[in-house]
Amino acid sequence: MVPVPGNPVSGVPASGLPDCHSTQMQTGTPPPMLYSPGTLFSWAELQAMAADGVLTRLSQRGYLPPGTASTPQLRARAAACTIPPPIRQRVVAGRMTAAWIYGCAGEPDRIALLVDASRRVSSLRATRGCSFHEVRLGPFDVVSLGGLMVSSPLRTAVDIALHVDPDRALPALGALLAAPELGVPLRLLIRAVEATPRLPYKKAALDKLAALTSRQGRDRPQG
Repeated sequence: MVPVPGNPVSGVPASGLPDCHSTQMQTGTPPPMLYSPGTLFSWAELQAMAADGVLTRLSQRGYLPPGTASTPQLRARAAACTIPPPIRQRVVAGRMTAAWIYGCAGEPDRIALLVDASRRVSSLRATRGCSFHEVRLGPFDVVSLGGLMVSSPLRTAVDIALHVDPDRALPALGALLAAPELGVPLRLLIRAVEATPRLPYKKAALDKLAALTSRQGRDRPQG
């Protein structure tokens, strides 16, 4: 067991990224703690504590106390901890990263970040572990979760249909559509994709949605 200063599951926040970590809520009930590599614990120490059962792994660089349920807010905070603080307020987690945050896909190897076309993206490209996509974002395309801007469920589904290969896109889209709390019905998603400009991959996106429509028809109980 790696020596740990204090009790790692008693509410001692991880260091290094202070805005990624829990603070006392106004209700007086402390929110779940998220631990990431920093000045208090190194990555190796966190991995060792996870191996000993003191922490459980949430993401590539995020750990939780055992028994803590993963939520979109916690996954968003874990994603935020991988984004350098100077650019965190300039980007939006999107595509398969957003699908993971919503609990509809596994954690991707690289964080997919959307950058509004009104902002300069050239200065961000050197950031490791992230892919950047210059896009146009509307007022309803972004939500705030866990201190991170994330593409809305509908925008996430549209982007996945348009830009992600079918092997990864279809399971994620099926999960997004199957989560009623996300509010993405298939008919609305099809209309949203049809309303996009004439992109070279728009037909492929509609083909993916046609495959989902066919799959839903096969899965529907016969009367």
